[in-house]
Amino acid sequence: MLVVPAVGMPNESLLQDTFKSMIVSMLALTASFAFFWPRRKAGVVLRFHGVLALPLALMLYALCSMVWSHTYLGGVEAVRWFIFSLVLFLGMNTLTQARVTWLAWGIHVGAVMASLWAALQFWFDWSFFAQAHHPASTFVNRNFFAEFVVCTLPWSVLLLTCIRDKTSVFLLTFSIGFNVVALMMTGTRSALAGLLFLLPVLPTLAFMYRRQWVSCGWTAAHGLGLLALFLSTILSLGNLPTANIKLINEFGQSTAIDRAFKRTLSMTSAEEYRSGSFSIRAQMWQATTLMIAAHPLTGVGAGAWEVHIPLFQDANTQMEIDYYAHNELLQLLAEYGMVGWGFLLILLAFLCRAAYLTWSDRSAASCREAPLRAFTLVSLLVLVLVSNAGFAWRLAGTGALFALGLAVLAASDVRRHGLSVGRWYAQGHHCVAALCLTAVCTGPAMVIAQQAIECETKLVRATKLALTISASGVPNDPFWAKDRGELLQLLKQGIAINPHYRKITPMVADALASWGDWENAIGVWQSVLASRPFVVVILANVARGQIQMGNLTAAQDFFDRAKRIQPNAASLTSLQVLLWSRTGHEQQAMQKAQALLQTGVIDRDLVQVAYTLGLQQHRPELAILALELGIKTWPKRAVDGWLKLGDIYNSADAFDTTKAKHAYQNALKATDPAYVQIVLNRIPAIYRSI
Repeated sequence: MLVVPAVGMPNESLLQDTFKSMIVSMLALTASFAFFWPRRKAGVVLRFHGVLALPLALMLYALCSMVWSHTYLGGVEAVRWFIFSLVLFLGMNTLTQARVTWLAWGIHVGAVMASLWAALQFWFDWSFFAQAHHPASTFVNRNFFAEFVVCTLPWSVLLLTCIRDKTSVFLLTFSIGFNVVALMMTGTRSALAGLLFLLPVLPTLAFMYRRQWVSCGWTAAHGLGLLALFLSTILSLGNLPTANIKLINEFGQSTAIDRAFKRTLSMTSAEEYRSGSFSIRAQMWQATTLMIAAHPLTGVGAGAWEVHIPLFQDANTQMEIDYYAHNELLQLLAEYGMVGWGFLLILLAFLCRAAYLTWSDRSAASCREAPLRAFTLVSLLVLVLVSNAGFAWRLAGTGALFALGLAVLAASDVRRHGLSVGRWYAQGHHCVAALCLTAVCTGPAMVIAQQAIECETKLVRATKLALTISASGVPNDPFWAKDRGELLQLLKQGIAINPHYRKITPMVADALASWGDWENAIGVWQSVLASRPFVVVILANVARGQIQMGNLTAAQDFFDRAKRIQPNAASLTSLQVLLWSRTGHEQQAMQKAQALLQTGVIDRDLVQVAYTLGLQQHRPELAILALELGIKTWPKRAVDGWLKLGDIYNSADAFDTTKAKHAYQNALKATDPAYVQIVLNRIPAIYRSI
């Protein structure tokens, strides 16, 4: 728990959560070795708690769903729940009260280290760790970081009760305030909602169990001093402005407090619910609810939410870029059916029972356990809260925190001789068998880790090459021939390792298609469709590629498949125009294309079709309209648009030297200095002196 949040990848060759998942898995297996090795001769009394059956049931369901649902995704889920179960089992057999204190230190120090990296990113634009949304610390996405940190705060406050030296208590309070400031820097609303919940709850618990603090002799003045230090830390550090260029461009010059305040207020904005991220999540939740209703007993299979979600989306929405429902509870029910319902209901019953016993049992043993149990329950409650707007259970750090929280409660039940606890004496040969099983699991884990590193490294390198070539504005120039060859080789090697990796490969396919390399683009898209057959955008892309290659029958087949899933998808409207243009219905296609563009339907495919039709049918006004709208909508791709616009004004159909000159000038202005000469070579010689 110290290492996972504190370390990350300095580059994008390996995704951050893949890296963290490797750490959790390998250290969990290492802990299994450490537990069984000293007991291989004498044996050990193993303790089992009923809560262990919950992740084991999900693991068994995932293994079974590999037979009838998505084999690869079901296998991934089975491995995830196996590691979860292993952490839970080891925790319930090792976590004494003293060891829980060390665990809390690991959680807190890990959170402080992660918060330090986030603060450096926010205040100084420090960019050592690769990330998509700043400030993300080592988590690639600021939401992941914020959701982790807010779940660690109860553990940090628990530590306040375990320190004897008052000076250390004050230093710890400062670090907790620092973590809160780092959380506020992210502006993650689910985490901020969790923080608002914790602000009254944690001080209340600390006051309730004040007589059990290890440090004695606390007075009201000491308490006020702690409160003053906590608030002053937040006010002083929280008012330091950001120097992060991306954040300034995204939100303007702001402080952590300002960012947290504005983001919290946005939760009350009606606009957010109409068109903001909440509205997008609401659409996903609605579609997931339909999925649950359609498969109430068996679910769609472990991990298979992303495979089936297009079938349940609203006809006017396309959310294929999402791999999770952003609501762990709904996604669990959709994927696991009745097994998921059983998991949630029994988990809820376990947590309610744990809370009741913590509050009501006044025995000496229970009173000693009460603070530990109370703060652990609060941490789990916050985790459930943020999981209603994200997918925290599936991330390495928060997933491990979830398993450890349950382990702490189970170990406490073991110490108190409560219900749902069983004991079994494992003899030496049983421990040896456990060591052998751990070794058997470690081998595949190492192979999987090596394959993941190799696969992601190759695919990320291919993606970077694709983006670099596209950014030049002239991807088909012979200058890029070597790089394109390397890109295709890396892409094929990565897909060969993992043909189910859809998070990166479609981006490369889109780039290949934009260069006119339809054959390779189709190959990549079809590799995705082999495991995600209902993704409408990709079906439409394959149909479009088949049209470009002259395979109209195949194109019609893919178009029909997409049409059956989402009849009113915007991408299919432009595809219909393209099909008409290739099957002898050019006039119908042009009329439809112009009508769509004029009514504000802007789609890359539609723009390209309209441009092509305008050139072929000598309708320059249609081609010009398409290019102008494309330049306005996608300014990062404006170089090619301006060059094509200049070529039209330099043609006989719409000859205008002034407008041609203006278009070529704009193309040069939009070009990266490194590629100016390449763009100049595409401009007619008469205009190169501009």
